[in-house]
Amino acid sequence: MRLRSLLLVALFAPLVLPAQGRGGGANWADSIKFKYSASPQLEKLKAEASAEIDKQAKLIQVMVDKVFSFAEPGFQEFETMKYLTGVLEKEGFKITRGYAGMPTAFVARWGSGKPVISLGSDIDDIPQASNKPGVGYHDPMIAGAPGHGEGHNAGMPLNVAAAIVVKKIMERDKIPGTLVLWPGVAEELMSGKAWLVREGLFKDVDITIFTHVSNDLGVSWGQSSSNALISAIFKFKGSSAHSAGAPWRGKSALDAVMLMGQSWEYKREHLDLPQRSHYIILDGGDQPNVVPSTASIWFYFRHLDYDRTMAMFDDAKKMAQGAAMMTGTQVDTVMMVGSGWSAHFSRPVAEAMYANIAKVGMPKWDEKDQALARGLQKELGQRETGLSNATGGSLGGPASEASRTGGGSDDIGDVAWSGPTVTLRFPSNIPGTPGHNWANAVAMATPIAHKGVVQGAKVQAMTILDILLTPQIVTDAQTYFAEQTRTVKYKPFFAATDQPPIWLNKERMEKFRPEMVKFYYDETKFSTYLEQLGITYPTLRRIVP
Repeated sequence: MRLRSLLLVALFAPLVLPAQGRGGGANWADSIKFKYSASPQLEKLKAEASAEIDKQAKLIQVMVDKVFSFAEPGFQEFETMKYLTGVLEKEGFKITRGYAGMPTAFVARWGSGKPVISLGSDIDDIPQASNKPGVGYHDPMIAGAPGHGEGHNAGMPLNVAAAIVVKKIMERDKIPGTLVLWPGVAEELMSGKAWLVREGLFKDVDITIFTHVSNDLGVSWGQSSSNALISAIFKFKGSSAHSAGAPWRGKSALDAVMLMGQSWEYKREHLDLPQRSHYIILDGGDQPNVVPSTASIWFYFRHLDYDRTMAMFDDAKKMAQGAAMMTGTQVDTVMMVGSGWSAHFSRPVAEAMYANIAKVGMPKWDEKDQALARGLQKELGQRETGLSNATGGSLGGPASEASRTGGGSDDIGDVAWSGPTVTLRFPSNIPGTPGHNWANAVAMATPIAHKGVVQGAKVQAMTILDILLTPQIVTDAQTYFAEQTRTVKYKPFFAATDQPPIWLNKERMEKFRPEMVKFYYDETKFSTYLEQLGITYPTLRRIVP
């Protein structure tokens, strides 16, 4: 068996153009561009995988629609976890549930030996983003309920489909290697992947391929444009009193919260451009005639890297103490509930993946897909460009510090600083949407999403085969990672005693889940979720003359 495996690897080993020099990070980027030339045998397996993904189109549609219908926010993804692990278990994956202290996290493993390839994608959604799929205007399924307003219902179905196809090829041809699937729990809270890293999930992983919904097909390498982030809740404690009868006897915790928020607004003028900071008041008291004895404020602090983000957090803690002193209250708790590094992605893996992106290309959109896209864009007051008809995809390079003037965050950064990692962007959403909004849910259980996931799964499966059968990719990725981490070493934002805040969103789902259950997709009765909901695709707003 071992001899056959070695012969197989030798048979499929592609020719690699010689690299001029060694190194990584900036030096690597300046001096080396990797090209992996696949053998005819490997190309044959890729073509087979692509054809098999097409045969998985029905399963992909069901998985995408099913997860969309669950619409679960961070740390409450119980139905999503139950469903996805059920699919994987039937395919022979060994499941570990409740991983890293998170009840909705899981790890699914299959295979043995090297290379170990991990596949991840986020599964949580957005508060108050409920919207009927295929409807090009705001029409929530349940008013105020959460919904997949970032499209996190599509990534894990993509990974599952690719893993199923590659697993069958590995079994048949006795190809050594291990596939590890895991979900990005509570990514919108930036509170999932750092716990996975701490638990040791990636210690034996050679390469991680992450997937994220987009409106294009692409991959990037080097320093990403995302910001590092700390999410923290500041709780204040005062004393109550009758707000009219004896207000002088109270000490308002709400006053402390408001002073802290105002202090940060004054500081904002003196912060450099790349930072982003925002907050909400979680607890503002009980009722107006009672001086608030408790209050809390929840901040997101974002900056380019660990040190500058941590400096913002330290400044905020000082402001909290100052606000407490001014109001005679106390800072009861400072609780870090989420964090993430800015990512740095692997060039060798990205270039290998891009070769597959160029082969697979974008989906073929039909007029109904384009009509929904243009209708939604019109509804949002955006240019009515429709969906992209570009045939290929894109390969992005490093973002310079000068070009990074703010932006979002993703805790895939913690994974990317723990081992070679890339993110595959796949086209399942509509250009011109604002993000974290009901509009981003419109396409995510429609043919637009289904077609985009099929194309993304083809790229994913082909890239996994490249890694399995091209040892040089793993070697080059490890060399690049060693240079990437030569001067920058990963350290978690969280303290060793911190634990996942699994209570977040619990009350929200206790409120909405009884009604949401009625809308769960039943694939045994309906071909698609659109059919179950009785939605004509696409449904656009009537323009009355």
